[in-house]
Amino acid sequence: MTATPTQLSARALLLDMDGTLVNSDASVERVWRRWAGRNGLDGDEVMRVVHGRQGYASMAILLPERPMEQNYADNVRLLAEETADTEGVVPIPGAPEFLAALRGLPHALVTSADVALSTARMGAAGLALPDVRVTAESVGASKPDPEGFLKGAAELGVAPADCVAFEDSGAGIAAARAAGMRVVGIGPRAAAHGPDVVVADLTRVRVDAAPDGTVLLRIG
Repeated sequence: MTATPTQLSARALLLDMDGTLVNSDASVERVWRRWAGRNGLDGDEVMRVVHGRQGYASMAILLPERPMEQNYADNVRLLAEETADTEGVVPIPGAPEFLAALRGLPHALVTSADVALSTARMGAAGLALPDVRVTAESVGASKPDPEGFLKGAAELGVAPADCVAFEDSGAGIAAARAAGMRVVGIGPRAAAHGPDVVVADLTRVRVDAAPDGTVLLRIG
């Protein structure tokens, strides 16, 4: 994790949810390890793939010979399982204060979850949903495709190069990079994937607003 404080400025922030604002690892593990067992796959191998991606995209990697139609159908079932399973879903340390500091500043949620799952997990963690949200229903391609981040920037009216993304996963960091954004990595998964700066959690991020509306970040 970064030891030297870093300062970044942006016109807008784009925020992943799972692993970035919400710790949902317990639910993700339960649901995906059950899926691995049903499909004769090694649970550890599955868990190395699924973080950051939409379910159907993970399935396409893990079961490359399976028809995509089956992946899409299976993804609907898994989303329902995940939405119903909020036991152990908690905020990432510092997330409530971080989101409170962003009130009135340009920011958006960019998540691979759908509306129902993102609403359930943010609610279970006691976090308010940002006004601008890009969910699974909003895009045609999963992270690591940059579509979600590009759409979030467009909805905020900010050029991608003027955005900073907050992400925890390799797929998410790659998506933000492909969108032309700087990336703050959150947590241990992020460190191996080349974000601009990485911290243990959101207690290490301070947010201020410049008079011109620029978001000022002190990280570390």
